[in-house]
Amino acid sequence: MKKKIPVVLIYCRVLVGFLLIILSTLKIPHYNVWAVSFLTLGLLTDVLDGIVARLLNISTEKLRRMDSTADQVFFVCVAIATYIQCPNFFREHHIKLLILGGSEVLIYVTSFIKFRKEVATHSLGAKLWTLFLFATLVQVIIQCHSPLIFNLCFWIGIITRIEIICILLILKVWATDVPTVYDAFQLRRNKKIKRYKMFNG
Repeated sequence: MKKKIPVVLIYCRVLVGFLLIILSTLKIPHYNVWAVSFLTLGLLTDVLDGIVARLLNISTEKLRRMDSTADQVFFVCVAIATYIQCPNFFREHHIKLLILGGSEVLIYVTSFIKFRKEVATHSLGAKLWTLFLFATLVQVIIQCHSPLIFNLCFWIGIITRIEIICILLILKVWATDVPTVYDAFQLRRNKKIKRYKMFNG
């Protein structure tokens, strides 16, 4: 039963994402409170599924790929729900949002062309960007604008997207949980990289 906990957490994140779209469409009272709560729940499941899997020694390739796919579905759902509530924010920043979205697509295209698999590097930079993305979404959900945090989120997002593409280009074979470009070079040389239960064990 314990071995199913990470999978349950992954599916919960996807479910929370679709619930956010439903709540946003229904325009329920105090939507922003519900949305921030669900967004926080989604982030917690994202953090916990990997940690629990590593602690139970069941962090398989299949599970990490599921995790990456669930992340994408969740944040797309959050973006759709937020657009329904705050369309002006998306109109105002549509160029930067398109660039971010395009860079994310480019990552997946690079991974599929080279390895015939979706990306699952789970780099430390990507984890940092997720926190800025979370902060941006919280502010947009509450205020429908985010002048400072969004700009930080944008540039950190671009830098970390470039890093992930570099990691993919450096790797000889597909790998999951590659913290940095340096670690990608280590793996390319068939050397071991440091593993931590909390991040990439």
